[in-house]
Amino acid sequence: MCSRWVTTVEENNQALSQDGDVVIGGLFNLHYLPSVTDQDFTKLPHYRPCTGLDLKSLRYAYAMLFAVEEINRNTTLLPGVRLSYRIFDSCARHPWATQAALSLVGGDSLTCNSTAPLPQSAEQTGGRRGGQPVPLVIGGASSVTGKMLSRILAPLSISYTSSCPCLSNRRKFPNFFRTIPSDVYQARAIARLAIHLHWTWVGAVVANNDYGHLAIQEFQRETEGAEVCLEFTETLSRETIVRDARRAAITIQASTARVILIFSWYTDVRQLFLELVKRNVTDRQFLASEAWSTSDDILQNIALSKVASGVVGVAIRSSTITGFENYLRSLHPSHRPGDELLKEFWEKEFGCSHLSSAANRSPQTSRPPPCSGTESLWGVQNRFTDTSHLRVTYNVYLAVYAAAHALHSLLSCPNTDQRPAGNSSTCSSPHSINPAELLQHLNKVSFTTPQGEKFYFQGGDIPAKYDLVNWQTTPEGSLKLVLIGRVDGFELHLNQSAVQWSTGSNQVPVSVCSESCPPGTRMASRKGEPVCCFDCVPCGEGEISNKTGSHHCERCPSEFWSNDERTACVPRQVDFLSFNETLGITLTAAAVSGVVATSAVFVVFLHYRHTPMVRANNSELSFLLLLSLKLCFLCSLVFIGRPSLWSCRFQQAAFGISFVLCVSCLQVKTIVVLAAFRSARPGAGALMKWFGPGQQRGSVCLFTSVQVSIIICVIWLYVSPPVPRRDLGFKGSKVTLECAMASVVGFSLVLGYIGLLSCICLLLAFLARKLPDNFNEAKLITFSMLIFCAVWVAFVPAYISSPGKYAVAVEIFAILASSYGLLLCIFAPKCFIILLRPEKNTKKQMMGR
Repeated sequence: MCSRWVTTVEENNQALSQDGDVVIGGLFNLHYLPSVTDQDFTKLPHYRPCTGLDLKSLRYAYAMLFAVEEINRNTTLLPGVRLSYRIFDSCARHPWATQAALSLVGGDSLTCNSTAPLPQSAEQTGGRRGGQPVPLVIGGASSVTGKMLSRILAPLSISYTSSCPCLSNRRKFPNFFRTIPSDVYQARAIARLAIHLHWTWVGAVVANNDYGHLAIQEFQRETEGAEVCLEFTETLSRETIVRDARRAAITIQASTARVILIFSWYTDVRQLFLELVKRNVTDRQFLASEAWSTSDDILQNIALSKVASGVVGVAIRSSTITGFENYLRSLHPSHRPGDELLKEFWEKEFGCSHLSSAANRSPQTSRPPPCSGTESLWGVQNRFTDTSHLRVTYNVYLAVYAAAHALHSLLSCPNTDQRPAGNSSTCSSPHSINPAELLQHLNKVSFTTPQGEKFYFQGGDIPAKYDLVNWQTTPEGSLKLVLIGRVDGFELHLNQSAVQWSTGSNQVPVSVCSESCPPGTRMASRKGEPVCCFDCVPCGEGEISNKTGSHHCERCPSEFWSNDERTACVPRQVDFLSFNETLGITLTAAAVSGVVATSAVFVVFLHYRHTPMVRANNSELSFLLLLSLKLCFLCSLVFIGRPSLWSCRFQQAAFGISFVLCVSCLQVKTIVVLAAFRSARPGAGALMKWFGPGQQRGSVCLFTSVQVSIIICVIWLYVSPPVPRRDLGFKGSKVTLECAMASVVGFSLVLGYIGLLSCICLLLAFLARKLPDNFNEAKLITFSMLIFCAVWVAFVPAYISSPGKYAVAVEIFAILASSYGLLLCIFAPKCFIILLRPEKNTKKQMMGR
């Protein structure tokens, strides 16, 4: 069974061969099988040969011939060694490729212990059949074939289109090399292109095999952290392509993604585009993998131009091969009489027949006219003669040169004179090349191509290089392929101005789930949705974002605040209670009014100082009390205005001294009232001796000096005085300039001492409120001290809870309220009698009871 299959395959497998010192093999898909052919070769006693000449693959084969002939003309590369070839047609079928490879590495030996005729040579081989085993094969044409060759065959293989990432595993495939980058790199290149163009919302259609799945996994891995999301992933299977293409087209039509990534074979993409044409989906930007980015079947299909216009893709890098176009156009069957492939191409292209072909034609087959011999390829434009973008062709060219340089390194003997004594020659013979030794040299290959390109292998791979191509609409309505950039390793070079997008303009399409957040806002992810879908939340007070698409808002430094747009930090405005603002003007007016009122009372009392009303209540203490009240009103003005070092120290000192002096006067007044009534009792006459004018002044000075000397002057103002500072703790666009209490204890002692005197005064006045007298001043002192204490009790929590300058305003209000309370409660009734009821201002009325 194996023998019959081998015979069948080889009888119909046309080949090109040439004798030489070193033979390298070649595997190309020169023909394709009919679609109706049975897969089981063993059941076909008269198996039909491969049909349908593939012009691109034919060009690949002649690129190998051209490279071999060019190397043989080179006097420095493989000097004295004639390189030759044996090229087989694998017919795009893996079993055929395996059998052809076995024929190459077996040479004249037979496979499966059977005799099988080898194909005729393209040129005369000296009458020999078969040939010597080849140490290296250029091929195969697919990743599956590459795996089979690497695992089954000992010789080396250099593939020109096998791009599966799995073949980079040197442990599994140590003898496999390739001149095309791994698919990993094209997925990375497309990912970088999406990131570069800010496409964050992408749809994907992939082949339902390792090619598609591995590519989309690498794309997602490369875009991780760049916030590129896939809205959907549809798969295409070759067996169910019509149904899968219809489903994918419906998904694309319903999606919000404007950029669609397609990793699939060109035949699948063509079917998908046909479905999109039916649905008139022409507003999508497609990203193409190298499997279809240069497909003529789609490019030249006018029906698909509206959908396919603007495609941007990654393609196998292209290059020029000097002299190759002339080589192809100079081919002629008369110059290569044994080249059956060239004859087949010639008959297909010019519609004529050669004598050898006519002799093999069946009688029933119509006979084309014979070729005249004047036919020429110089005016022919087809896939075979098209050398404008040599991609796979250039990969074949590089593979031959890599093999030649490895052979050159292997076959180059060191100088005999420099060889150590007794060391025999270790040079390999061209006719007995050890593949294991050739592998070592192939791993170290490094050379410069005739095009000036540096070439070397990284393991079995080459450095990743791709072209970026764009499908642009021509004035005739067809599509053409335009080079718009290159990918060199990790570097992306894109001429963005040269791109024609699917919209027909040079404006890059936008494909996002959510528009980028403007400055002043941040991105907030939506629950249960991809990271590309988000809301834009304004930054809070004191926070900014000064660029588009910020993930977080940055807090401004302590002395800065955010502007209204939340895009920049600006210095905080210094804020303090000033004389120019409404609150400051109101408090100043109240303080000045208090000073004026106190001065008016002082003048009234001074004018009527000889009247009983003034004299009866210790006029000296009354004048001292009025003076202290005036100081209380005036000290409130010190709290208004920009704080400075001396104003901060003077504020609390003036406040403490003024109120202690005021309360001390009231307390002495109360004590005098109590002493006067107590001295009227029998045996208490000497009590007033201790409360004469001198003692009263002394008491006031004593009470006041405790505040001045011990607490403020000696301890507080010396040890830890109040100092001006910027209050940065208040959240707002302003920074408050205030007098900081460096010692809370000192301020508490000031208030505590005032509170102590006030409580004692209130208690004494309360005890003396019902003493027999028509005009008992103790009642007035009681009411005034009640107001005084109420104000300052309410002051403490209000002061603590008030921010910034409002704490200062609270203290000023407390000073003014308590001062007005004392002034009105004590002196208003007296002024009323002095000015409006003078008849009551008599000694008789004062002594009443």
